[in-house]
Amino acid sequence: MKRRFAVMKKSLSCILCMVLIVAMALVTGGCNGKTDRQASDTAETSRERQVLGEGSTRFGLTVVDAEGNETEFEIHTDQATVGGALTQLGLLEGEEGPHGLYVKAVNGITADYEKDGVYWAFYINGEYAQSGVDSIEITEGDSYSFKVE
Repeated sequence: MKRRFAVMKKSLSCILCMVLIVAMALVTGGCNGKTDRQASDTAETSRERQVLGEGSTRFGLTVVDAEGNETEFEIHTDQATVGGALTQLGLLEGEEGPHGLYVKAVNGITADYEKDGVYWAFYINGEYAQSGVDSIEITEGDSYSFKVE
């Protein structure tokens, strides 16, 4: 009888140990996920805009590459057009075409439709621009963006 009691006690101890190990694993795993989420939230809110240029007019620019990575800029300029300001700062590269500047590279990232089937789309306040970047006059308070599409 004592032997049976000892075996049951030992079995109960093993089961209790396993339950505690599983519980600790779940708690530790839950904490890690929460910590990672808080760290990424902090990283997103602390993302800084790069400030470029000098001048009395200011506007925001977001560049989104093919992988969806965003780079934000705060542009200061005395240029009249968005294209003029970005070209002056070395953020835009392209070729003059019949419809204005055909943008091939933004912030050093190339998107060439003839080679890769992708191009730089230009947006004003989140809407696809109806004119080329070199003909868009800067409106302070508007936000401009280029996205690889």
